[in-house]
Parts: sequence; C-alpha cells; structure tokens
Amino acid sequence: MNTSGQIERSADDIKNLLGMLKSSGKKYDLEKITQAYLYAANLHEGQFRNSGEPYIIHPVAVAEIVAALGLDTDSICAAFLHDTVEDCSDKTDIATIEKWFGTDVAMLVSGLTKLVDLNIEDKEEAQMENIRRMLLAMSKDVRVIFIKLCDRLHNMRTLDAKPEHKRRTTALETMHVYAPLAHRLGIQRIKQELENLALSYLDPIGYAEVSRHIEEKYGQNQNFIENVRANVSAHLEKYNISFTLEGRVKTVYSIYRKMFNQCKEFDEIYDFYALRIIVETELECYTALGIIHEMYKSMPGRFKDYISTPKPNMYQSLHTTVIGREGVPFEVQIRTREMHHVAEYGIAAHWKYKTGAQSKEDMDNKLAWISKLIDTENEAIDPDDFMHSLKIDIFHDETFVFTPKGDVIALPQGSTLIDFAYAIHSEVGNKMVGAKINGMIAPIDKCPQNGEIVEVLTSAASKGPSRDWLKIVRTGEARNKIRQWFKREKRSENIQIGRGELDREILRISRNATESQRTEIIGNVATRMGMHSGEDLCNTIGYGGMPISKVLPKLREEVEKLVSPEEPEPILEAEQVKTVPSPVSGKSGGIIVDGERGCAVKFAKCCNPLPGDAIIGFITKGYGVSIHKRDCPNVVTGMQGDEFFHRWIRAEWDMEEIHQDHGVFEAMIQIFADNDISVIAGVTAALAEMRVSILQINTRKHGEDDIIINVKFTCKDTGHFHSVMSKLKAVPHVNSVIRGFN
Repeated sequence: MNTSGQIERSADDIKNLLGMLKSSGKKYDLEKITQAYLYAANLHEGQFRNSGEPYIIHPVAVAEIVAALGLDTDSICAAFLHDTVEDCSDKTDIATIEKWFGTDVAMLVSGLTKLVDLNIEDKEEAQMENIRRMLLAMSKDVRVIFIKLCDRLHNMRTLDAKPEHKRRTTALETMHVYAPLAHRLGIQRIKQELENLALSYLDPIGYAEVSRHIEEKYGQNQNFIENVRANVSAHLEKYNISFTLEGRVKTVYSIYRKMFNQCKEFDEIYDFYALRIIVETELECYTALGIIHEMYKSMPGRFKDYISTPKPNMYQSLHTTVIGREGVPFEVQIRTREMHHVAEYGIAAHWKYKTGAQSKEDMDNKLAWISKLIDTENEAIDPDDFMHSLKIDIFHDETFVFTPKGDVIALPQGSTLIDFAYAIHSEVGNKMVGAKINGMIAPIDKCPQNGEIVEVLTSAASKGPSRDWLKIVRTGEARNKIRQWFKREKRSENIQIGRGELDREILRISRNATESQRTEIIGNVATRMGMHSGEDLCNTIGYGGMPISKVLPKLREEVEKLVSPEEPEPILEAEQVKTVPSPVSGKSGGIIVDGERGCAVKFAKCCNPLPGDAIIGFITKGYGVSIHKRDCPNVVTGMQGDEFFHRWIRAEWDMEEIHQDHGVFEAMIQIFADNDISVIAGVTAALAEMRVSILQINTRKHGEDDIIINVKFTCKDTGHFHSVMSKLKAVPHVNSVIRGFN
C-alpha cells in the first residue's frame, strides 16, 4: 500500500491484538487489519495525546476493545481509522479509505466522523447534530455505535490527562448519552464501566464515599457470598442441574444512583450482594428459582420475570431478592448461558451470530427505536427538545403494557395513554378519542402501570390530536407524530401563525422593516437554519416545532443587515399600558408580559386560555393586555392586518405564581350527546365526582335525536381540563366533547 512516503511502522505494535484474533478461532482477515493499522499509524505519526503518548495508542486500544466484543474485520479496521479523516484531513478522506479498505469500512468511518465540515453556529446545535448523525449512521449499521462506545470507553479510561473543565464535559456527555445507549443496546460490561468512570469525575467525593462503604461492608461479610454459594451449589446438585455460580457486589454507580434517587441510606440497599446462577435451559431457570425460594424467604414485590417478558434491549433473566440465614438480603439472578452472553454483550452478541435476510429484518426490528428518535422529517429541531426526548426515550426505565391481543408494548416510565396509542401506530394516536385500562375507561393523560391491559378507543370521525397533547405526552415519538400531523394537516394555519409571530418580532427590532424586507429576512433565517423556504420556518414555528426564542438571535442579525438603523420611537411597551385590576386575581393573573411581571391582564372570552396553553397578548386601549390562545382564530385574523399588528405582544404563564395562588380559571366545553333523559344528570354527576364547580350549563337541540350541552366550569390548567374531558367522554350517551362554545 502506498503511504505517500510516510514513516513505515512495524506490525509488532499490534501483536497482542493479532494473537487474540488468532486464538479466537474465528475467520479474520489479519492482513487487512494489519494494513489498516499501518495506514493509521503513518497518518497519525507526529501526533500526541494530552498525556504525551503517541496518538496511535488510542486507535490500537479501541481496536482491542472492539475485538473483545467479537466484531468483524471491517469493524476492527474502522476502529484503527476512526480518527483519521477528522485529525488528518490534509492526508486522507473517505474516498481514499473506501479505495484502500472497501465500502463498509468507509461507511463506518464516515459514521464515526464528527461534523467537522459543517458551519454550525450554536454549540448546543452542534452537539445535537453530532448525536443525530451518529444515530442516523447507527440506524444503517449498528457497528457504528459499537465502535463509538469502545472509543468513548478508552477516552474515559484515559481522561485524567485532560484539563478539569474538559473532564467534566466529557463525563457529563458520557453519563447522559453513551452509558444509556450502551444500556439500551444491552452491553452491560461497557455500560457499567462508563457509569463508574463518569461518576468518579462528576462527583469524586460521593464516588469515594460509596466505595469506602462497599469495602467496609464487604469486609464485615466477606464470607457471606461464599457460604451462600456453597449452600446453593449443594441444593442444585441434588437436582442434577448443570450450572455455574457467580457472586458479585453491585457497582458503585448503581448503589450511588439508588441512594440518590430513592433517598436511601447505604444500609437500606437490599440487593448489595447478588448471586448469579447460569444454567443450560429455560426450564432449569424456573427449577432453580423454585429451589432458591424453598431455601430462603423471598421479599414481597422483589420478583421480576424478564424471561417471559424480555427488556427491549433483549435482556432475559429471573430476578428475586431473598433473606439469607444471617438476616442479610441478597439478589439472585437466574439465566441460561445464551441469556448471560446476551446480557453481557447485548445486541452485539445477537449481531455476531445472525446472518441472512431474515436476521437482518430481525435486527432492523430491534433497532426500530433509533429510527423513531431521528424521525423528524429533516426539520429544524430545538436542541433542548431533542435532548429532552433522547433522555426520556433512552434513559428512563421501561413500563411493560399489554394490548388486548396480548402484545407487549414497552414505554418509558411515566408515559401516558396517548404515548401508548402513538407507540402502536400514528393513525391510532391521531384517531384516539379515549382509552380503557383493564376494561375501565381512563383519562387519556393517565400513566399505565406494569402489566396493565390498555385498549385505545378510536373514531373515524375524530378531528385529530389536540395541540394541548404536546404538553401531555412524555415520549419524543408521540410528540414528533403529533407535530407532524399538525405540520401536514394545518400547514396554511401554521404559516399564518408563524408568519405573524416572526413579523411581530422583526418590527419590534426595527419598525422600518417593509413587508418585502420581512419576507427576505425570514427566508434568510430559514436558509441559515437548514430549511428550504421561509414558509417552512413559519410552519415550524406555527405548529410548535420550534420556539420563537431560538430564532431571535439570527432574526436580529438579518434585520441589522437589511434594514436602516434609523428607527422611530418604539411602540407602546408593556410597562406603559394603563393598568386595571385583573379580573382573575389581584396580581397579574399568573401572566408574564414581554418578560415583565405585574402587568394588568384580562383573559379573552373568545378562547378562554388555560395554564399550559401557548398564549399571546394584545395591548388594548386603557384595559391592559388581553390574553389569547396562540391558535385563537382572532389571533390568526388579527395578525394579518397592519392596523393592529404592532399591538400583539409576547406573553407566557407565570407557573410559580399560579401554583402559589392555587387559582382557578374559566373553561368552556361543548358536549354532543344523545337526547336521553339521563345524560344531563350523568354530566353533572361526573363533574361533581371530580369536585369541579359548574359556572354555567345549558342545552340546545342538535338534529333530530341529539343535543349540545354547553358547560362553563372552573379549571386549574390544561392537564386538569383534559382529565375532565376524558371523564365526560365516558358518560353514557355522550358522543364527543370539544373545547369552547360555537
């Protein structure tokens, strides 16, 4: 191979790796691996790590970890080359790597290369784009994330050489992204080491304290595990079960996390000790479980069967916590050898042994959750929102819920019934009108629990999801699907709302901006944010895909480029509004107007906004600021004309004041129901059961056999409102419930 006259190195530097590959008994292309090492070594010649060591030490270490996972020749080659394009861009590129090492290696290296060629102005956006690119590459070939995790593991092992601020930044990213990804993929060995290393840098005092407790407790009971192992072995041998026993102590991070999250003292950690029983067959797992429960008293509520219901990362095992004869609780894990291999290596173990079209389809199904994370139709996404969705969808423990047909749906803990509906299918969520848990009607914002059977009620007459659902759902998948529905079905309305907000902000920066200049400014900002047109930007803001605050810095820069700096006196500011007592409270009704608290406000009767709604203010003449829902028809219409355009002003809820005051707000609904004598009584009884005060109720005929019931009642916020709606939808003879009066 031509290395452009660079210094030639010897393959002796990787003789340990080559020896490991030869002894594995698997077919590796050792010549290709050696050439990849030599190519990387020559490219990195003269480069050094922060520790002062030659840089090539890092790719070699990563390749060794990759080989230990049992990955293939191309993965090991990519491990050697993963930093070459980024750190040696003047010497090589993806096309050159593809020429020498093939398409697969080039694709893996490309997926591992950061966005060094993109001009991303915001650091948060840069981090988000790097993670999204990694996930996208991972969705195409899971080996990308295997190699990336090995790369991060070696970086964490050698983190001491970096400055303090970089150590903390790297440790935070490891704890928030890479360790949870390793967990989601089931690679427990890497996950646990990443967690412990990250904790040692993020909270060195806490790490040292827990480590000290572990050493002291283990010293006090150093014979405990050995005695348990001997006792269990004797009983298992009586039943002629072939087994392996492993005793262990929980990791520092797992104990630290339990103490922190559950506010427990060290002595309250019951599963400090654990015994792992590895047997040959699934039947022997349950036999061993029966033997353990015969020997020791089990702790109620501490048994989990992950064999019949595996975790999404393919983990299978029986878990039970029992009390030893010395009164010491300990956990017992029981699994087969194959289950144990998957528990250690996760999806990497599955990938190594499965080939062919059927297995590729099976692998794609197991990685479907990655596609859901990045399924955003290439739109601009708020980095905070993206990272929040990532944390919810990957980091949280799962809740296992059953469909009426017995299928298991895994959801992040805290997910609602709306999340469940969208996890089944987009159309199920879009047509959802209610839900049942174990056969009983439940509010759509309720969180199902492990083992419950959930049925989603749908209707072809459904008008689609509510914008308020965006504040209820927990998962990024559901949030994205709801936004995509509004993006697709309400585009013209979204564009009007978004254009109105953008125009208002531009004119607040400079009143000299003409309509054509405003259009050009919006188009320029859209281009800078990677969108095709200004309408796309307006649409994204209009349906809530991006907060207006994320656009303001770029908007100001574009205004300064295009609009003359000479400006007249600014329009009426919030603090100049003539104040009148708020009709809701003596303060400000829980509203912050243009960043200011204490402004007099009133709530528009046309839309009756509730805490949790997206809102906007209108500066009235002498009556303070009128607060509307952002999607109120009067707002959409009012922003189209120039006469009142400048009087629209930014507003948001002051949730702290609202929670302190425990105030209530007026809400209005229309109930479409059968004209039955019992329906009014059912509605009032349902409201009384929820302790909701009725302010007004009346009925009118609607068609031959139907009626409309208008109800005005007191409400705390949008969450409370949706609970009331769900309750009313369950009343006999009620067909549908919508917000507001016609």
